[in-house]
Amino acid sequence: MSASILTARPAHVEHYWEHGYAIVRGLFPRDEMAAIQAEARRIYQLGLQHPATWRHGNLLYEILPESFAGQRFLLQAHWIAWVSPLFERIRRDPRVLAVMEPLLGRDIKQVAQQIHWKPPGATRRSGYRFHQDLRFRERKEAFRDLMTAYINTGLAIDPATTENGCLQVFPDSHRLGYLGLSDDGPIMKGTTQADELQRAGLQPEKVVNLELEPGDLALWGLLTVHGSEGNRSAKDRAFLIQSYTPAANADEDRGEWAFRQGASMPLGDTPRLCKYEQLHEKPGPFYVESRWYE
Repeated sequence: MSASILTARPAHVEHYWEHGYAIVRGLFPRDEMAAIQAEARRIYQLGLQHPATWRHGNLLYEILPESFAGQRFLLQAHWIAWVSPLFERIRRDPRVLAVMEPLLGRDIKQVAQQIHWKPPGATRRSGYRFHQDLRFRERKEAFRDLMTAYINTGLAIDPATTENGCLQVFPDSHRLGYLGLSDDGPIMKGTTQADELQRAGLQPEKVVNLELEPGDLALWGLLTVHGSEGNRSAKDRAFLIQSYTPAANADEDRGEWAFRQGASMPLGDTPRLCKYEQLHEKPGPFYVESRWYE
């Protein structure tokens, strides 16, 4: 564990509690990021082999097809650890534990792993409307319980800039309760209009663009209002989202172990239930028929 991580740890915890998000700069060094970038490109090509969204267990490739965009794009890949030894190690890297332990403890399960791409040319469906992740989880009321019930981390694989659609957050929005933003439909259909934000008590000019260099890690909580715009640049933006919860909060059958008493835990032989509720009844592989993008 590097001295820089030990120094950064108290600062990111304090910022997370105060503002609902935090950034740890340089968690993974540049020499490691080159291999991570190459592996992300390999996974992107794996996903493009499928003509439509495809699922096998927790592994999923979300495809924006030619019929909508004129070209096939991969927008998301879930649980790539099942096809990538490198990303299997990253999800339970000791440096991740150093960041998460002050917030979640030493027994931690992982409930999501996703790479989000924003390929040039897929602008109409590469933005994410502002929302709170509590929309996808059990809506408990206790503020402190929610802040440490489930934490998202986002590792910048490529540079994340305002122009290519970096993560945006509303500081201190975690103190406002659940606002119901974007509850009327999918979050990957355009961007949130200013009047919707204002009705929820948010001032659009207060939004913060989390510009990140490869290797930087962002954190945000279930109540933190966040979203992003589409990619307006000529370069892709790959972003690794990994979500963690204290093991005591997870159902016995839900979530993959990441750390057990501080020890890094590899995947087992069989996927554990994460987001896909029908995993055991319909493990796949199969193509998903939803045409959400229309």
